[in-house]
Amino acid sequence: METDIVVIGAGPSGIQAAIYTARRKVSTVIVGKPSNSAAADANIENYFGVVGPVKGIDLLDNGIKQAVSFGAEFVEENVISTERDGKLFVIKTETGKEYVAKSVVVATGISRVKLGIPGEKEFIGKGVSYCSVCDCNFYKGKTVAVIGDETEAAMSADLMTKYATQVYWITKGPKAAKALVDRALLAGVVVRDSPPKEITGDGKVGGLVLEDGSEIAVDGVFIELGAKSAADLVMDMDLMPEMDDTIKVDAKYATKVPGLFACGDVVGKPWQVARAVGQGCMAGLSAADYVKGVK
Repeated sequence: METDIVVIGAGPSGIQAAIYTARRKVSTVIVGKPSNSAAADANIENYFGVVGPVKGIDLLDNGIKQAVSFGAEFVEENVISTERDGKLFVIKTETGKEYVAKSVVVATGISRVKLGIPGEKEFIGKGVSYCSVCDCNFYKGKTVAVIGDETEAAMSADLMTKYATQVYWITKGPKAAKALVDRALLAGVVVRDSPPKEITGDGKVGGLVLEDGSEIAVDGVFIELGAKSAADLVMDMDLMPEMDDTIKVDAKYATKVPGLFACGDVVGKPWQVARAVGQGCMAGLSAADYVKGVK
């Protein structure tokens, strides 16, 4: 499907960007899951005009309704791949939908979720990883566990079967698209539905203890608790993120790649709803201007 703009991310910044692009009468698709936003579980009481505390998920749902009322299309899925094709961008979702856009606004937020279990911090870089794509080659012929329920966990579990001899997927219940889950299972991934309790080892990862009392002998633990990261997405669109995985933008929230914009938590601190909404407004206006050829 061809569209003018794809907004990746359904948090405050992405939704606001979609509201403004849709109001400027450029075709807009917003792709993301509001439940993945850091604001979803928050009780918000410091946002202008809102007498709180107000549930973040309610604000997000209302924002989606606003964007749709102005003409935006909302796709409640995760993006699994991006690509730059000349002056255009190709965005693919977890169920196989494909969008060809003139401009993209990245507003995915950043992953700040850790398991918070014993052994996680101690074994980072010693068997604990947050990026299977980055570290998969280190686990050829070994046994690994992938922890998470979302798209990235399903894709990581499938990927690791190409390297490891045994892959365990620790999930309370997969939330990824059925096709991604089925692909992982067909590849031989073993699902365990008991939550992780502790990562053990002697100098490096050696095991994973689950809440049901069982222990799995593993050489590596991949913690994949969300969707594909903003850093991964922009690299596939020919943009290198900063060392801290943030995205550098100018005053109009444009990146160095023509047509690629970013806003919200992905561009840095402070992580506040008010700031994210303001940046979404600016990024949306800039993306709309770009599409219309306004310099």
